[in-house]
Amino acid sequence: MRKWIPLAAICLGAFMLLVDVSIVNVALPKMSADLNSSFTSLQWVVDIYALTLAALLMVCGSFGDRLGHRRLYLAGLVVFAAASLVCALAPDAATLITARAVQGVGGAAMMTSTTALIAGAYQGRDRGTAFGVWGAVNGAAAAVGPVLGGLLTDQFGWRSIFLVNLPIAAIALAMTLGKGLRLPRPQAVEGRVDSTGALAFTVFAAALTYGLIESGTHGWGSAVVLGSLGGSAVALIVFVVAELRVRRPLLDLSLLRNRSFTGLLVGGLLLNAAAFAELTYTSLWLQQALDLSPLDAGLAVSPMAATAFVVALATGRSLHRFPPQLPIGVGLLFIGTGTLLLTAVSAGSDWSALLPGMLVTGVGVGLSTPTLMATALASVPPQRAGMASGALNTSRQLGYALGIAVLGTVFQQHAHGHSARSAFAAGLHPVFLTAGLTGLVAGLLVLVTVRRPHLMAPATPVATSSPTGAPADNTAR
Repeated sequence: MRKWIPLAAICLGAFMLLVDVSIVNVALPKMSADLNSSFTSLQWVVDIYALTLAALLMVCGSFGDRLGHRRLYLAGLVVFAAASLVCALAPDAATLITARAVQGVGGAAMMTSTTALIAGAYQGRDRGTAFGVWGAVNGAAAAVGPVLGGLLTDQFGWRSIFLVNLPIAAIALAMTLGKGLRLPRPQAVEGRVDSTGALAFTVFAAALTYGLIESGTHGWGSAVVLGSLGGSAVALIVFVVAELRVRRPLLDLSLLRNRSFTGLLVGGLLLNAAAFAELTYTSLWLQQALDLSPLDAGLAVSPMAATAFVVALATGRSLHRFPPQLPIGVGLLFIGTGTLLLTAVSAGSDWSALLPGMLVTGVGVGLSTPTLMATALASVPPQRAGMASGALNTSRQLGYALGIAVLGTVFQQHAHGHSARSAFAAGLHPVFLTAGLTGLVAGLLVLVTVRRPHLMAPATPVATSSPTGAPADNTAR
């Protein structure tokens, strides 16, 4: 059993950072009351974490190639644990949001290292088993997050959802420092980290998200919103110019000429926006309008993640028989249809109105996500597999962050009524409609643009590690 200790250390960190994407949702009403925070502040508590993950994944991969992914993973654990402690002790919303951003820095360092560490620690059949366990843990994190968040908030208060990270991080740190996870020193990497591209992409993502969130408060014509969106556009131009000129770019823009790869990036972005972003506002409805406890609210939204886990487990081995655009595209159509079913929520509804839509959406998530990464990797040359992995993970996290921002604006513009129930119902209907149509558009886009890749063999997981594009033999260091 000793050989599986490194896998346990890696999976503990992955579980912790992914749970923290969704564990906060059911605790938002308690946070709001305790910290006397606004609706916009609530959005940032969720959004800043996903946004920081999206902005830093690719640049963390560059540092991992230079410093070693084991060192980067250890640093990420320490930063994540320290930020979690600050979150738990936060006296106000501003401190909490800042600490959540630092959590995202640690999470990006861990996320970009996990697959590299698995690829370096295991070989042959053990490597396949390790990636299978790692994938199952990732799926379980999505299912456990809302329920765990509700249980902890109910029993110990919202601060406990951050304190629970400390013993988990300590165990993972001790396991990683042990003798089981000793990898070769990283080889020298020519060229400097693409700091200009990293900074430009971070500014682009942050300014775009900030402008979208603030539009719900200040209006689209305000100087704050227009300035943020304009700054985002300028930063995007700087990023493109930098990537065209630098020797080792974060993202080789020539990959975007590949229609399948571009379709998968857009599909991944829209998948997270359509399937997961509305859960923030659904959790608020369950607690503030229906007066459910955080635990009951977590249980009410858990059927989607649980169904996704079961479907992915049951169909994962057989999906390779079909052209990849079918499970991904059809899965997105299921997501769109399921989210549209959620529009049945009305002022007189209870939590059970969510069940049909959650189940159908879960089927879609279970069909589309297992094939998404393997297809993206197979759509690019082998020496760009790490870069493709980083780009897809970045697009998915960015989709979640932008989805929360856009849907939050939609919710604020329509949430009016004589009671909390009627106001929430009025706000949620266009939220679910927007998310549902997004899922349908994403499904059709994937079906039209993605084709069966020809560049790589099916066994792709070992090369999914480094977002920088280094070969699989080097990224494991």
